[in-house]
Formats: sequence, structure tokens, C-alpha cells
Amino acid sequence: MREIIKRNLHSIEETHQVKILYACEAGSRAWGLENKSSDYDVRFIYIHPTNDYLSIDPMGIGKKTDVMEVPISDKLDMFGWECTKALRLFRKSNPSFLEWLHSELVYSEAFTTIKKIKDIENDVFSAKSSIHHYVNMAKNNFKKYQQADFLDIKQLLNVIRPILLAKWIEENKRFPSVNLPFILENLTLKKDIIDFIYSLIQVKKSGRSTLSNPEIEVLQSFSVKEITRLKNTLNKLGPKPTKPLIEPLDNIFRETLNEVWGE
Repeated sequence: MREIIKRNLHSIEETHQVKILYACEAGSRAWGLENKSSDYDVRFIYIHPTNDYLSIDPMGIGKKTDVMEVPISDKLDMFGWECTKALRLFRKSNPSFLEWLHSELVYSEAFTTIKKIKDIENDVFSAKSSIHHYVNMAKNNFKKYQQADFLDIKQLLNVIRPILLAKWIEENKRFPSVNLPFILENLTLKKDIIDFIYSLIQVKKSGRSTLSNPEIEVLQSFSVKEITRLKNTLNKLGPKPTKPLIEPLDNIFRETLNEVWGE
């Protein structure tokens, strides 16, 4: 599948006359939750030729797309952001973009752009906004889980995952790997909670959909308590970084244009 993904990335470059700076896996495979039926969710960052940026209209208007959706098949979905859009999202400490950066499944990293972005990540990262994002995600997913007509292991994991991400960020003040087993190994949690979450992961990876009622009840209770606690924690955290970092990000963009297109 990796070779199929690489061929499709090359096809995107040829068809749209762009260069792909970075491509990674997102979704269940990046999270360590995949099973045999899981699809591939490829996310990428691309850049247009230099001349496309020399216009009174910014990228994203008309034919100068800053988002690319490329459905390949039922098993493979590819979605990308244009470089300047990605850098603006990075400047805002956007959690979705940070998840791409911290995916352990990387399909392509042909240029130095991502390394330069990671070098200044600590200056951009906002623990408060990231925790806020994941607490809201957990809260909304928990509502969906409660409203479901039947017990859905995947939906319960969609509650647990953002809680663990928020808890990691609370403890470490930086963004983690998105691999859920790795996060579990490095969090301060009671052993029974860790064991029950591992059980949940194994059920998901096996393709089954059942877990014992006591385990479900413990994880539901854990979710409610952690969502409430993390919401209270947000009030104690400091504000976002005020350093604008416009010049360093502009420099990364210009250096990338030069590195990719030689102009």
C-alpha cells in the first residue's frame, strides 16, 4: 500500500503541477487503532510554483486552490493543504495540523520545510488552545456516544482519545505523538484505567465490538470526570503565546520556494 500511496502522490504532483512537501497517515492507522478493514487517510502539504504566488489574488481564490481533496478508492483517501495555508494554521497552533506533524507514519518528506517548522514549534504551540480543542471534541463525541442506539466501541474510543491527548498536553506542555498506545505508556493514570483502555484498543483492532459492562462503566465514568476536570484546568492555564512569528514563517515559505523550485 505504501507504494500505491507514493504513486498517487506523484500523480497529484504531475496532474496539479505542484510539489508535495510532506505526506503522512492520519486517522486510525496513525493512532495505532487500525484493524483489517481500516482505510488509509493520507494527509499532505503541497506548494505551487513561485509564479503562482505573484498575483494580486491570494492562494485559495479561483483556480489557485489551497485545499486538495483526492478520493482514490474506498480504502484510500488523500487530502492536502497548500503551504501558506498550512503555515497560517501552524501559527494558530492548529491541533489538526499538529497531528499531521506528529504522525509516526510518514510517506514523504522530500524537503527541509517540516524540519524548519518543527524547529520553531515550541514558540508557536499553545497548550491552552489545544486542550480546549480536545475537551470540546471529547464532550461532543460523548454526546454522540450516549445518543447511539447501540454500544459502539469506535465511538467510545473517539471520546477517550481526545481526553488522553488533552491530558498529555496538560502534563507535558507540548504536543505528543498521536499514537494512542505510546500516550498511554507515558501518562499518569491508574492501572485499571490503563488496562481497560488497552482492552478497548484490542477490541477495536480485532474488529470485534464487545467489552464487558464493568469496563464500559469505568471508562464512561472516567470520561465524564476527566472532561469536567480538564475544563476546570483550562481556567488555570496562561494565555496563548503573543509572539507573532510572522517573519520566521515568511522565511520558511520563501526558503521552501527556493529549495523546491530554485527561484
